[in-house]
Amino acid sequence: MRKLDPAEFPSGLGAQFRRNLWLYVSGALLLAVQQLLMAKRDFLVRDAVDAAEQLRASDAADDALLMLGVVVTAAVVRVLSRWTMFTGGRNVEYELRAVLLARLHKLGPAFFRRMPTGEIMSRSTSDLQQVRLLLGFGILNVVNSVFAFSSALYVMARVSGKLTLAALATFPVLMLITRSFSTRMFQRMRENQEALGKMSDRVLASLAGVRVVRSFALEEAEIATFERSNRDYVEKNLGLARIRGSMQPIMGSILAAGTIIVFWYGGSLVLRGDISKGDFVSFWAALGRLVWPMLALGFVTSIVARGRASYMRLKAIFDAVPEVVSGPLPAPKDVSGALRVEGLAFAHGERKVLEDVGFGIPAGGSLAIVGRTGSGKSTVATLLPRLLPTPRGAVFLDGHDICDLPLEVVRESIGYAQQDAFLFSTTVAQNIGYSLEEQDSPEAMQKIRAAAAEAGVLAEIESLPDGFDTVVGERGVQLSGGQRQRVALARALLREPKVLVLDDPMSAVDAKTEAAILGAIERQAARRTLVLITHRVAAAKRCDRILVLERGRVVEEGTHEELVLAGGLYASFAEEQEIEEKLAAFGAEDLPSSMPSPEAAPA
Repeated sequence: MRKLDPAEFPSGLGAQFRRNLWLYVSGALLLAVQQLLMAKRDFLVRDAVDAAEQLRASDAADDALLMLGVVVTAAVVRVLSRWTMFTGGRNVEYELRAVLLARLHKLGPAFFRRMPTGEIMSRSTSDLQQVRLLLGFGILNVVNSVFAFSSALYVMARVSGKLTLAALATFPVLMLITRSFSTRMFQRMRENQEALGKMSDRVLASLAGVRVVRSFALEEAEIATFERSNRDYVEKNLGLARIRGSMQPIMGSILAAGTIIVFWYGGSLVLRGDISKGDFVSFWAALGRLVWPMLALGFVTSIVARGRASYMRLKAIFDAVPEVVSGPLPAPKDVSGALRVEGLAFAHGERKVLEDVGFGIPAGGSLAIVGRTGSGKSTVATLLPRLLPTPRGAVFLDGHDICDLPLEVVRESIGYAQQDAFLFSTTVAQNIGYSLEEQDSPEAMQKIRAAAAEAGVLAEIESLPDGFDTVVGERGVQLSGGQRQRVALARALLREPKVLVLDDPMSAVDAKTEAAILGAIERQAARRTLVLITHRVAAAKRCDRILVLERGRVVEEGTHEELVLAGGLYASFAEEQEIEEKLAAFGAEDLPSSMPSPEAAPA
């Protein structure tokens, strides 16, 4: 199984077929050999029966032994043909899964708003299996049916052309019925898979929000909602089952009618002496090989219809156009970390979020971006590493437009620790050391512990039941909000990017931990370019410059001292937080404050 380049994305089923063409060609050749051997067997059956009827025991015995050798060889060839064909199908499944994940990693928020996670999971599991069956078992049976039909028809025509025409009298009817069933099955299969995707998304949402469901005591309402999705899926599945269930009996009845015709007309030919008894037995053996492809036609039609329907659903992901793509420039030899933003504007649909935002940070400098909730701070943070489609000509890294740089260079150089921290369902150590190649080595553990200490979470990790080996659960559910945020911060610090963007790293911590993180921010600012998104004046004043956003526009910029003296919005934030700190110091945390914090202040 070859290593797949994630840049290779399939344009259709033909692309997957060509990648494994040698396996399919090998399997087809083996199937051809098998059918030639089976044709030889049919003629040996004729010779053996005729020899036995004429009391030529020696000739009959020789034909029987030769027949045994042919049948055994054909069986071995048959096994080899299935091994090669099924390997091709498994390779396709592997490749499709790899390119599917690579494509999902490149798609932006707009795509995931259109297609929920449960739907994606359904397509990447159930639909992918159906495509694998199509390109493995499906192709095997299609090729085998063609060769079996040709081989059997050759033997039958050699025995009697008239009897062959009589045996194929029901064939046109069989083809029309198969075509009708195939069209209906394709449509029902798409409806079935769509219903499965909706049900999967419902289950995923219910599990992700299980704490909310329990806290509102709405388990019965969730079960009722799931029941509707489940019932819809069952109805679609039963509709598909009814079509598949009725197809086989109808086709079997038509084939049975053909068998009656063969016995009636073939028997009359034997009685008239037009063909020998050995000819008739040989014809019947060949017809038996023809009957199986006919019977399997319904099954193969079902697999092909299901595979086509499933691939159409996968194709919606493969054909989705990423919002963010790599730029044409080659990767620079070195990145110093100087950032410049000019006229940055961004909108979510018709709603403007940022307008004419600009600032500059020299390599190794630090900038705090302060503002009320909804002022656009986090949007700036996500636009810097191009996690959203950054406008061209607005953000520059070392003088290069980040839209012209390779995407991996931008994201390796600009590390981003988001406010809503996401943790993988694995150990604390593996979450922090996510960017390391060898996470279990002693050197890696030293780096992981140092990053945890820098983020102010080392002592709490060591107090967990299994320390750094504690499994944090789905999305870090076993940790508190503050712990999750600091573990995510440690993960960002460990990577040591040239530019570090921290999105409100102290939104869920207590005063003691806040002091530790403030010290870490100062140390990070001394090592690399730092962009700090915060509403805390105590954190902002530790940066070289401060930018104040209001409704997506820059309203103030300067140092902490300059902005306090200016008496603007930042000065009001500083005054409000100073009063809060004094009240807390006097043990009056529970007293109502007449001055809301900037996060609570109205826009």
